[in-house]
Amino acid sequence: MAKGDQTPDRERREKPTVTQPKLGVIGYLRWGWRQLTSMRTALFLLLLLAIGAVPGSVFPQRSIDPARTEDWIARHETTGPTLDKLGAFEVYSSPWFSAIYLLLFISLIGCIVPRTAVHLKAMRGKPPRAPRRLSRLEAHAEGEVDGSLEEVREAATSVLRKRRFRVASHDDASVSAEKGYLKETGNLIFHTSLVTLIIGVAIGHLWGWKADIVVPSGDSFVNTVTRYDTFAPGPFVDEESLSPFAITVDEMTADFNDREPGAETFGQPRDFEAHVSGEEADGTAIKDVVKVNGPLEMEDATVFLLGNGYAPVVTVKDAEGEVLYKGATPFMAQDGNYRSTGAVKVGAASEPEQFGFVGLFLPTATIDEEQGPISVFPDTRAPALALSLYSGELYPDGRPQSVFTLDTESMSKVETTDGQDQLRLWLEPGDEEELPGGRGTISFDGIERYAGFSVRHDPGKELTLVSALLALGGLIATLTIKRRRVFVRVVEDEGRVRVEVGGMSRDDDEGLADIVTEVRDQLVGESRTS
Repeated sequence: MAKGDQTPDRERREKPTVTQPKLGVIGYLRWGWRQLTSMRTALFLLLLLAIGAVPGSVFPQRSIDPARTEDWIARHETTGPTLDKLGAFEVYSSPWFSAIYLLLFISLIGCIVPRTAVHLKAMRGKPPRAPRRLSRLEAHAEGEVDGSLEEVREAATSVLRKRRFRVASHDDASVSAEKGYLKETGNLIFHTSLVTLIIGVAIGHLWGWKADIVVPSGDSFVNTVTRYDTFAPGPFVDEESLSPFAITVDEMTADFNDREPGAETFGQPRDFEAHVSGEEADGTAIKDVVKVNGPLEMEDATVFLLGNGYAPVVTVKDAEGEVLYKGATPFMAQDGNYRSTGAVKVGAASEPEQFGFVGLFLPTATIDEEQGPISVFPDTRAPALALSLYSGELYPDGRPQSVFTLDTESMSKVETTDGQDQLRLWLEPGDEEELPGGRGTISFDGIERYAGFSVRHDPGKELTLVSALLALGGLIATLTIKRRRVFVRVVEDEGRVRVEVGGMSRDDDEGLADIVTEVRDQLVGESRTS
């Protein structure tokens, strides 16, 4: 080998070999735990949880409105079943959302526990010694004072304590002070409150339940699953052991502005009230008024007034005069004048087949040339029903339906007797119309109001409320309180006593320089007057 070729080989022989340590299973577990419990991961999981909740507001949820959910899936034959398999219609109980939820919980716990230990140690300890060169700190001031080193140091201790600093005096004629510990306390309270907030939401989800029901005036309901229009229980709820309270809607009242016709406020609601009575599970009598922002509070549930409207009393008889359907039928308001849509489902009819009505209820009816049947005032000044008749299968495939809609997928429109047009019925209170094809008659007997209630049992709401308030307070403390350190050093130089004051802060602190200057001026002033 040539002489010039030996140097690279020698360098390669002499170059030390670096051996990377093997982490092993325990090492990788520790690494994974540090990554999971870092604040960066916690913030990422919080963001991911917020993104994961978006489908819950975009797609209908089976726990809230099963009828609407099944209808959405049926109308979207391709994407509907796929999204259903991914849990888009049960977001908050899906495995992937629960995984994010639990990982965030673990990450927050892993962040809080070590930081709490460090914070408690810092609160028990003394402020650190002053650095050698205070002039390098972000805020600095100095001046000459009168008095001995010990006198000036004691004066500095007194001045800083009056400013609510924790003070430590050292042998090198220096004083160190620190304040703003509540900033980290607020930060820990904020993160701890997030954990308890998650726990409160979890308790409400697991052991809570919610239900919706429409109750016409004069009717009542008992707290049973079969009585509700929709019922969404938590995984650990025993549906057979619901608290057996009973509520009766004595009267549903609405007050509308009927003054100044033509004004913008004409016809606008002033107030809605549901006058209810009943009995709680322990036998306590109920007599209360439920308003939009005034729910009925009971020991085992809370009743909210979410809506109201009109329920025309309709009677449907067969050709022999037997009653097939009779009752107050709720219609849902579509605008401020209570132009309402609804359906009358005559499930008892069988000859020639089942049939139902769908149409409008108009409290103050009129016919507009462009819009057709409309209501011009929300109160019942000239009420009317405009209905169309459909016949066929009322509940295809047993799918749940809203009380306000009629699924016409397996039904056909009923035409007039001459077969020229769809049958349209216009009924005013007291009217009775004969139905074609030997189906009998329908009559409009009267009008009731109904109240739309949401009944909820949330055992974690108190914990959730307190946690939210504490989190807000902790966040405010974190953002407003400044963590500051101020150091004072007294130096004797050629018979003169000079004082140096320096300050530092963990955050951008515009007021730190003023504090340092004020401390220096106060020490100089006190030494001159003493």
